[in-house]
Amino acid sequence: MAAALSVEQVRALPASVTLVDAGRALGVGRTLAHELARSGKWPTPLLRLGTRYRVRRADLLDLLGIEDGPTKVADPESVG
Repeated sequence: MAAALSVEQVRALPASVTLVDAGRALGVGRTLAHELARSGKWPTPLLRLGTRYRVRRADLLDLLGIEDGPTKVADPESVG
């Protein structure tokens, strides 16, 4: 199983992600993510595109209690 995503990595995700990437954000593997989606037990709303699932980053952030904000704030002294 791939390593779980950090808070910064979750914030940096695109507006919608694959079920596998969403699973990584939650610390679950591919098989469990697909089992939860198929059984209707996935903890966020799912977007179904043909045979594929997508998850909105905003829903992941809400579930994880992460505020959507900049992934890295530049030091004003180092700019310029």
